[in-house]
Amino acid sequence: MLAQQVADQDITILGKITTAFGIKGWVKVYSYTDPMTNILEYRNWLLHIDGQWQSFRVADSRAQTKGLAVSLEGITDRDQALALRQVEIGVLTSELPEPEEDEYYWFQLEGLKVVTTGGVLLGQVKELFDSGGGNQVITVKACEGSVDKRERMIPYAETIVLEVDLDSGEIQVDWDPDF
Repeated sequence: MLAQQVADQDITILGKITTAFGIKGWVKVYSYTDPMTNILEYRNWLLHIDGQWQSFRVADSRAQTKGLAVSLEGITDRDQALALRQVEIGVLTSELPEPEEDEYYWFQLEGLKVVTTGGVLLGQVKELFDSGGGNQVITVKACEGSVDKRERMIPYAETIVLEVDLDSGEIQVDWDPDF
């Protein structure tokens, strides 16, 4: 068991366990990866249980219509599986493959400042999410120095997100501040 030996910032959340699947200890998994089966490339998962990260090994898995069914070593009955409901699944960030040029992991964008082409600070990236149909959206919250106190949802599209600069902590967007 790994229990709290790893700082939260060294872990990337890849999904969550939603509930039990069957009576033999399998769990249903909602994956944040694209495609959803990419989470299965990691055989050692860290589960956030009662405020601590604990290590579990994936024993078996099956793709389902709306998610994944996974068997974890040591989880052998429905009650144990039910105890893992809504538990986050993470991996060590160091285990993630390097993204291609001009590609980023969502967690890398969280907290970056969002600035228009006209130099107007809209705020900071609060989160990113998939709105369906392959459309990603950035939620931008107000921060110190932002043009107003509004929260905005901006499509993450190449015609709108013009530049991501991780070093300067900034994303440049072609976006009207009044929108």
